[in-house]
Amino acid sequence: QVQLVESGGGLVQAGDSLRLSCTTSGRTFNIYAVGWFRQAPGKEREFVAAISWSGANTYYAGSLKGRFTISRDNAKNTVYLQMNSLKPEDTAVYYCAASTGSAGSSPLLYEKWGQGTQVTVSS
Repeated sequence: QVQLVESGGGLVQAGDSLRLSCTTSGRTFNIYAVGWFRQAPGKEREFVAAISWSGANTYYAGSLKGRFTISRDNAKNTVYLQMNSLKPEDTAVYYCAASTGSAGSSPLLYEKWGQGTQVTVSS
């Protein structure tokens, strides 16, 4: 059973960086593709980035590519989301999700979800 826990969120200023982590105690985490999504108040959940089980393939929301980087360390059962040059519009709850299938942008691909971590970017 895979249970996901996000961490690394917080309150930062515009232009700062944050690195989010998604960890699990499950021993088979390395077979899961993992995605990051975010949801701002009053808005729908949106895709941020995803990574295949091996880490060989990564996918990004077009508007975020270049500022956000997804990576994983399967030895540590952890997927990271490095966020640079943060903007107030990046303020949201960030969720990680795991898929036994392909990585991608649709939330329907993912069977397991974490509880989320709040990221707040002040101007």
